[in-house]
Amino acid sequence: MNIHFEGKAALVTGAASGIGLATAIAFAESGAAVVLADMNLEAAQAEAQKLVAAGHKAIAVRCDVTQEADAAAAVAACVEHFGSLDFAFNNAGLHVPVANTADAEASDFDLAIAVNLRGVWNCLKHELRQMRAQGSGAIVNCSSNSGLAGLANLGAYTASKHGVVGLTKSAALEYAPMGIRINAVCPGPVETPMVQKAMRDAPEHMAEVIKEIPAGRLGKPEELAGTVLWLCSPLAGFVVGQSIAVDGGFTTK
Repeated sequence: MNIHFEGKAALVTGAASGIGLATAIAFAESGAAVVLADMNLEAAQAEAQKLVAAGHKAIAVRCDVTQEADAAAAVAACVEHFGSLDFAFNNAGLHVPVANTADAEASDFDLAIAVNLRGVWNCLKHELRQMRAQGSGAIVNCSSNSGLAGLANLGAYTASKHGVVGLTKSAALEYAPMGIRINAVCPGPVETPMVQKAMRDAPEHMAEVIKEIPAGRLGKPEELAGTVLWLCSPLAGFVVGQSIAVDGGFTTK
């Protein structure tokens, strides 16, 4: 499967590490110009510089997805530098402490919703304004296998990721007639800094989660990146409003 995005521009949030970084690299290697958006500007700049040194087009911007103004600025930067916004991967997200619902902190629930759901909404809103003006584009939102199934002791995270699935479906229905496709990916546990932190913070919980993966291993960021690029490509031109599990079979059971 050869995907070529020469002359196109992509925006990736949470792009300084993990799935976001792997996807930004994949977009660049396919020929697209890439905006690496992340709260950690220094790390995003370092990765963008590596891409430029390798002959690709890339810039980094600081973006706190909980701030709508930051989301709007990231879109504006992409258009200013590269002339359009053809693809977006709304990937920025976080985990919150594993806790029984009765013992969970309200602040953790608010944080999960603010980053994982409101953050996607903030980005989606401004990406769609640009793509609507262009009359084209493809967006992939990052949900989770927790957006497709309930997981005990992850109520706040699960609620936020279910919300992304619902938001994806609604927006997809609105914009498909305008030539804009919106879908979601739903990763299982993947070899990323976020999952590594969860394994340190709640080793017994994460061991049980990993034991339930039929493929018997964690996913790789590049496996998610490949799915995102496919969803953005003409090869997935008739795929609209779907939430695709990339989880080693976890949600198949």
